[in-house]
Amino acid sequence: MRRGLLVGGAVVVSAVVAGAAVMVTNHESTATDATHAAAVPSVNTAALVGAVPDKSVAKIDPVRLASGVVPPTNRWYSGLVFGDEPQPVFAEPLSFGLTDSGFTLGLPDPTVSEKTIIAPHVPALTIDVGAASAQVTKADPVSVTIALLDGSGKTLGDVVLAEGSPFVSFTASTDVSARTTGGTFQGKPATAHVGDTDWGLVGGTTKSGTTALTKGQSATWYALPAKASSKAKSVLADAAKDPVTGVDVAYAVDGDTARTSLTYQSDGKGAYVLMPHHRTGDQPKRTDCGLGTYPSVYGDLELCAGSTLTSYAPKVTPAGAFDLDGITDDERAAITSAVTADVAATPAFPSDTYFGGKALNRAATLVVLGEQLDVDVADLRTKTEDALREWAQPNGCTERDARCVVYDQSARSAIGLTASFGSDELNDHHFHYGYLLSAAGLLADGDPQLASDLAPVMNLLAQDIAAAKPSKQLPQLRSFDPYAGHSWASGTSPFADGNNQESSSEAVNAWNGLGLWAQASGQDALETEATWLASTESSTARTYWTDPKLPEGFDHRIVSLNWGGKRDYATWFSPDPAAILGIQLIPMGPVQRNVGDGVDPEQIRSSVQEASPDGFGVQFGGYLLEYLALAGADDAATAWTEASKLPDVAIDDGTSRAATLAFIAAARAHPMG
Repeated sequence: MRRGLLVGGAVVVSAVVAGAAVMVTNHESTATDATHAAAVPSVNTAALVGAVPDKSVAKIDPVRLASGVVPPTNRWYSGLVFGDEPQPVFAEPLSFGLTDSGFTLGLPDPTVSEKTIIAPHVPALTIDVGAASAQVTKADPVSVTIALLDGSGKTLGDVVLAEGSPFVSFTASTDVSARTTGGTFQGKPATAHVGDTDWGLVGGTTKSGTTALTKGQSATWYALPAKASSKAKSVLADAAKDPVTGVDVAYAVDGDTARTSLTYQSDGKGAYVLMPHHRTGDQPKRTDCGLGTYPSVYGDLELCAGSTLTSYAPKVTPAGAFDLDGITDDERAAITSAVTADVAATPAFPSDTYFGGKALNRAATLVVLGEQLDVDVADLRTKTEDALREWAQPNGCTERDARCVVYDQSARSAIGLTASFGSDELNDHHFHYGYLLSAAGLLADGDPQLASDLAPVMNLLAQDIAAAKPSKQLPQLRSFDPYAGHSWASGTSPFADGNNQESSSEAVNAWNGLGLWAQASGQDALETEATWLASTESSTARTYWTDPKLPEGFDHRIVSLNWGGKRDYATWFSPDPAAILGIQLIPMGPVQRNVGDGVDPEQIRSSVQEASPDGFGVQFGGYLLEYLALAGADDAATAWTEASKLPDVAIDDGTSRAATLAFIAAARAHPMG
C-alpha cells in the first residue's frame, strides 16, 4: 500500500438550495433507495451497482461485523472491524481499544521528535464486562456502536464512542457487572485520578470498582480537562447521564461558506470538543465553549457544552480550467508550444485504477488547455474520450480484466480492475476515482451525449466514494470524515496508530473531480455536496498538512502523513523532501490554487526551500515551482524562469509541462489575496 492508506445509526444529511435547508434522515443498515428531497443527491444505488458485474475481488475480511451491516472501510474506526486482532482507534479526545472481555480507554499524551508527533493508545482504564467477543452493529460517519457478546453470542450491552465526544458509554442489554480497573472511582459523580488525568463515571451503582447495571441502564466514562473548572465538571457530569447514541451529519453551502453541522444525539444535554480547524478562520459565534482543553497530536481540543458542533470553511468551487486572462504574449506562446509538444508525447494510457485515471486526467487537462489556446487537440480529445468510454462500459469486465469496474457484494464497493496500491483492499478509492471523475467532467462539459455515455459507471464511482446518504449497497461518505474534516485513505486501517491519509491534495482533487462531473452531468445536488467536500478538505489540508501550527521540537515546515494518533514528516514511498511536499500538491490543477489561500507567503517559500535543497530538477520539482508561484508576483516570475528549464524528470506523470507553465502564468497574472 502506497498511501494509508460506514453501518446502522441515524444519519441526517442536509444541504441548502436557494437558501432553504432540507433535511433527510436515514438508517444506514436498513436504508432503501426511495426518492428523497431534492437538496440531497437522490440516487438509485441498486440500479447503479446492478449495471456492472458482481464479482468477488476485494481483499478485506470484516471479522467483527454484524450480519447485514455495510463493511465500514475508510473510517477512523475501521481497525475495530478488520484483521485478526482489533486495533486501537482515536475518537478525539479519547482513544479506545477492544479487549477479550471488554474495552480500554485512554487520553493520548503527545510526544514530539524531529519528524514525528505521536500519542499512542495507552490504556488508563480497563472495563471488563465478561464479554467473549465483539462486533460492530451500527454506526454513522462520526460514531460507532459495538456490541459486546457473551460466549453464546448473546449481547451483554452496546458500547458507543464518537469523534469529538469526551464520553464512552456502555448500555446493558441484560443485568451486567462492569469492573473498571486502573483507577478507584469514588464520590458522586464518581471520579478517579489516573496518572495526570481525572476521570468521571456516571450511571449504575459503583462499589469497590464494579458498576452494577440492570437491563437498559448505562454507564458513561469520560476524561476531564486539566485543572477542570467547576462548570466543566458539572457540564460533563450532566451530559454523561444521557449517552450519545449517534451523530447526525448536515452540510450546506451558503454564499462564500461551506458549513458542517454535527449533532450528537442523546436524551439530554451534551458536550463536544473542537479541533483546530473548527476554530480556524471565520467561524460561527459559539457560546459555552472555553471550558478547558484536552491534548492531541493535532493541537489542543477545546471543550464546549451543547449538542451541535457547527463549523465553516471557505467555499471552494469546482475548477477545471486555468484563468489565462492577463498572461503575457510570451507566456501564452510558451504554453502553446508546450501543449503541442505534450500532446505529441502523450503515451498509451495505463490500465490500472490509479495511474490510468491519473493519465486520463492529464490528457483531459491538456485538451481543455489546448482548446483555450486554439491548439489542435482533436486527436487527443478523441483518444481520451474513447478511453473514458471503455472505462465506463458497464459490462466491460465481462470482456477484459482491466479498464473496467465491478461491484463486490461482500465488500459493498465498486472496484476498478486492474487494482493498484491496494484499491482492492478499499485503499485510496477517492484518489483513484477522483482522477477518473475529473477527466470525465472536463471532457463531458458541454457534451450531453458523452455525459450520458459515461454516466452509469461514473455515477457509480461517485457514489462509491461520496454517497450523501447510505444504502444497502454502499456506505454514506465512504472516504470523508465530517468531524475531522478530511478523508481517510486506508480501507481496513490495520495500524495501531489509527487510519491515515497522505495526499491531502489528491483528496481535494477527488472532490473537485466529483464537482466537475456533477456540473457536466447536470447534477446540481451532487455539485453542492462536492463543493462542501472540496471546501472542507481544502481547509483541513492547509490546517493539518501544508500550513500547520506545529509544536516545538518538530523540525519541519509541513506534515505529510496524518494518522489518528500520529503525524509524520514522511511518505509511504520516498524520504526525499521534494516528495514529502510534492505529494501534498499533486496534481496542481486549477483548484489547487486554494493550497495557498490565506497562507503566509513566507510559509510557502520556506516549505519550497526545505523541499528543494538541490534545486528543482527532481521528482515533483514542477509542483514545487507551482506552489512557489502562489507566494507572490516575484516568486511567480522566479518559478516561470525555473520551470522553463526543468528536465523531464521534474514533470510528474499526473501533469504536463504545459499545465505547469499555465498554473504559474495564471498565478502571476492573478496573485493570491
